[in-house]
Amino acid sequence: MSQTLTSPAGAATGRSLPKPPSIFRTGARLPEVRWATVALVLFLIGGAAQLAGAPAAVWWSFYLACYAAGGWEPALSGLRALREKTLDVDLLMIVAAIAAAAIGQVFDGALLIVIFATSGALEALVTQRTADSVSSLLGLAPERATRLLDGTGLEEEVDTADLLVGDVILVRPGERIGADGTVIRGVSEVDQAAMTGESVPVIRREGDEVLSGTVNGSGVLSVRVAKAAKDSVVSRIVTLVEEASATKAKTQLFIEKVEQRYSVGVIVATLLVFFLPLSLGESLEAALLRAITFMIVASPCAVVLSTMPPLLAAIANAGRHGVLVKSATVMEQVGRTNVVAFDKTGTLTEGTPKVTAVDSLHATLSDVEILALAAAAEQYSEHPLGRAILRDARERGLTVAPATGFKAVPGQGVSATAQGRHIRVERPAAETEDDVAGTVVYVIIDGATVGRITLADRLRPTAAATVERLRQITGNPVHLLTGDNQRAAAQIASETGIDQVRARLLPADKAAAVHALEQDGHRVLLIGDGVNDAPAIAAATTGIAMGRHGSDLALDTADAIIVRDELEALPSLIAISKRAHRFVIANLAIAATFITVLVTWDLISTLPLPLAVAGHEGSTVIVALNGLRLLRSQAWKG
Repeated sequence: MSQTLTSPAGAATGRSLPKPPSIFRTGARLPEVRWATVALVLFLIGGAAQLAGAPAAVWWSFYLACYAAGGWEPALSGLRALREKTLDVDLLMIVAAIAAAAIGQVFDGALLIVIFATSGALEALVTQRTADSVSSLLGLAPERATRLLDGTGLEEEVDTADLLVGDVILVRPGERIGADGTVIRGVSEVDQAAMTGESVPVIRREGDEVLSGTVNGSGVLSVRVAKAAKDSVVSRIVTLVEEASATKAKTQLFIEKVEQRYSVGVIVATLLVFFLPLSLGESLEAALLRAITFMIVASPCAVVLSTMPPLLAAIANAGRHGVLVKSATVMEQVGRTNVVAFDKTGTLTEGTPKVTAVDSLHATLSDVEILALAAAAEQYSEHPLGRAILRDARERGLTVAPATGFKAVPGQGVSATAQGRHIRVERPAAETEDDVAGTVVYVIIDGATVGRITLADRLRPTAAATVERLRQITGNPVHLLTGDNQRAAAQIASETGIDQVRARLLPADKAAAVHALEQDGHRVLLIGDGVNDAPAIAAATTGIAMGRHGSDLALDTADAIIVRDELEALPSLIAISKRAHRFVIANLAIAATFITVLVTWDLISTLPLPLAVAGHEGSTVIVALNGLRLLRSQAWKG
């Protein structure tokens, strides 16, 4: 690993602008494009030589070179598939082209090779375009970072992939932050728009978290690395996109199974088309030409290419709008959703609880004193409720006494000793305060319950509009599944227009509720953000996680992630999935029409081979381009 040492005051050396991940190659560097280009050039030269009256050996040589350039890869792929007892449609095209040359139709065979190679290049470019469409979201993390050397006052420039948890990196003004971590020194504004969707830069100071790939403002920050490069938000996104590009939808897998049987049928039918006219007295050349033409027009290339371009384009469009779909299968099934269920906290709400009321239940302790004591016990807690209590106490200017013996019990609360008193802040095991719209915790001092603190979460501004749009899209009521109390759930439901509400649900209860809906014949899409939502996310037909504050378990379990926490993206995702399905159906109809018309023409009359090639490959190009229409921004909005 090469390193460059500089003094802290010196200018950074070797810094470079962030580059997209290496998995995103430009279209010009795609091997499919290169070979298709070579084949086209050789074909054009051969055609020019033929028109110019050059000796046949000359233009035959160029045509045969065209065969080699455009056909070697499909031929190799087809032979490998044949070795595994699978008939690949590529092999049918190569056989047809060779047969055309065998009867002297080398021009027609070369034209078939060129168009077939161009179709393959187009398919590769479709996949590449999908990757490029989300690269603006993914190509964020810089390749290099400035690491501070402990106790030496020196810096070293290293690859961000080599950063370790606990390392400290220096981020200068205008640089992209090289790792997920925590600010330990400095104050600056950080532009997080690409990762979180925040429209204005946010102030980051000591103790604040920052994300890899976000852009530092005018200040200088020292950041302690909290996650290795492979675990950063950017790496997680890259992994998801790689999985999405490699995964095929159920419809595609079904088509591939059909393709095997169909290809065998094409071979049998081709033999009949050849031998039957031959037995009835047709010339060998005419019978062979008809059979070759039949093989070309009957091959299912356009059918095979009907499915993936629309789904991959929909995935790319969703990625540009901050929704990461893990696979084409997921994109396909999202559009079949007919019931949407929400978790409440962090999903319909912003996930940042605030103290709304403090009630004293003790004759000699005021509300303010109870809040101060609770804050003393909660000051070392990482729980959102504890942080909210501490934040409210400090905003009121209360003195938070030092505490000892801090202990947190997951799912119950915390305890500590402050001012000579043993303080517990707990959520009741069986709450009865359903008249309170919010989350209730009790303050217990030396064994006696002395106060009650109510916390509530703010509703997301777009929640009500999102719920209404989802109701219109699915045609069914939207469900709310929450572990909060009945009153809090009812209030959120009233504000958002949700009709079906279930409260006080443990994680297993949420999963059971989803299972019940699924057993009733519904395809459920559940959206949540916490560890407690993971079982229900896994149980639903489609599980979606809110990415900004989502737990690792929820993110790993979910089928898709809303990176920017924009709730209004959910109905757009369902809508574009439905459009992708319609595009697949339209593509299949286009492909079937072309095949039917061309096969009928060839059987009842004489279909010219060049026209057969153009019609067959043209249909392949049409369905691929049709799928690309879902990359347009209007496809997401409409």
